[in-house]
Amino acid sequence: MSASLPGNRDLPSSQYDLTTYWGRVRHSADLADPRTLFVSSAGLDQAKKLVSSYKQNLLPSMTPDLWHAKKVLDSTLHPDTGEPVFLPFRMSAYVLSNLVVTAGMLTPGLQTTGTLLWQIANQSLNVAINNANANKSTPLSVSQIAKSYMLAVSASCSVALGLNALVPRLRGIAPSTRVILGRLVPFAAVSSASALNVFLMRGEEIRRGIDVYPVLSEAEKKKREETGEPIESLGKSKKAATIAVGETAISRVLNATPIMVVPPLVLVRLEKTAWLKARPRMILPLNLGLVLTTSLFALPLALAAFPQRQSISASSLEEEFWERGGKDGLVEFNRGM
Repeated sequence: MSASLPGNRDLPSSQYDLTTYWGRVRHSADLADPRTLFVSSAGLDQAKKLVSSYKQNLLPSMTPDLWHAKKVLDSTLHPDTGEPVFLPFRMSAYVLSNLVVTAGMLTPGLQTTGTLLWQIANQSLNVAINNANANKSTPLSVSQIAKSYMLAVSASCSVALGLNALVPRLRGIAPSTRVILGRLVPFAAVSSASALNVFLMRGEEIRRGIDVYPVLSEAEKKKREETGEPIESLGKSKKAATIAVGETAISRVLNATPIMVVPPLVLVRLEKTAWLKARPRMILPLNLGLVLTTSLFALPLALAAFPQRQSISASSLEEEFWERGGKDGLVEFNRGM
């Protein structure tokens, strides 16, 4: 995120060990921290100045203030463009942006119109988030975005309406089981459509490839800091793009699973209690609270499933990249979020 700022010295990737899952979880929690949304333009400029000072060797080492400045930039700026991601579509806004839509989809007793409207709202938000956080070395045209959007909405609505029609017709199952299955319909629709949405919105990356770069050794990094020579792309790899898009799709399903499963199952149990039966108006705030709590924990766990900056062997890509890897024969690319 800081590559566009002046200075040749590279910042450490994270204050946590990104080679471990829990290190990535802690790093992802920083990226998804909603408190960074309240950083003003002046605060963002100050963070840029602080990071630039380190990159220009005006600061000898990382400090708590510098780590915080990096956190602000990482959660605000796109790693490929260096420009701020539109606020509602940042990962730090993901939980809040999805809260109302997810609670709406999980509302008990939705009819056909309500199901359609909430699925359309959800896929519209997914399209915006996927496009805003995708690898920008292979951008989509407006017509491609519109086509992908229509396909994603059609898929989610078809799954949701199809399962809503199927569940009541199931024979030989207890009424309580039928209720639970009905509450899990949004999960099936969202999970399948979320994965499809990623492939549709980022399909151009797979067709054209994304930029890959050699992994630099410590000596090469030091030399680059001295000369200011930029890291040149080795070219665009379709195999790297397939890995990046596939892993992002999996992480979306991993994120949706607890959010779309835990709240409805807990709510089904709570609705049987005398307290909630006497207070039906509490169903909505309880639903919102369950979705919010689950989302806060689920997002970092899902984002950390795969590294954002992925390193792989050059020999696992197209033949043109063989023998062109950097340290230990590795190349790296931005997976996207």
